[in-house]
Amino acid sequence: MNGREQVEGKLDNGVYPSTEQGLKALVEKPSVGVIPKKWKIGGYLPKLPEDPWANPYKYLSPSPKGEYELISLGTDGEVGGEGINADITNWNLDKD
Repeated sequence: MNGREQVEGKLDNGVYPSTEQGLKALVEKPSVGVIPKKWKIGGYLPKLPEDPWANPYKYLSPSPKGEYELISLGTDGEVGGEGINADITNWNLDKD
């Protein structure tokens, strides 16, 4: 998942899905929060994505770091961690 879907949704609707709506809003039209008027029939994704370890992504919008944040909890599926267990977000992809 690269965030392109969120951007397409924002271009169509003027806002990113809220935390409450979650990534599910990219698969089916939200029924809570701000209901998008120009939601793309068929959605922006065919199904909810999983991270490389088959865990669901966490999604925040707004996020303390920006308009949205995608989070993988790493190989252990737990918050925090170091090395291969470290959380991965769209805000730390460039860090070693």
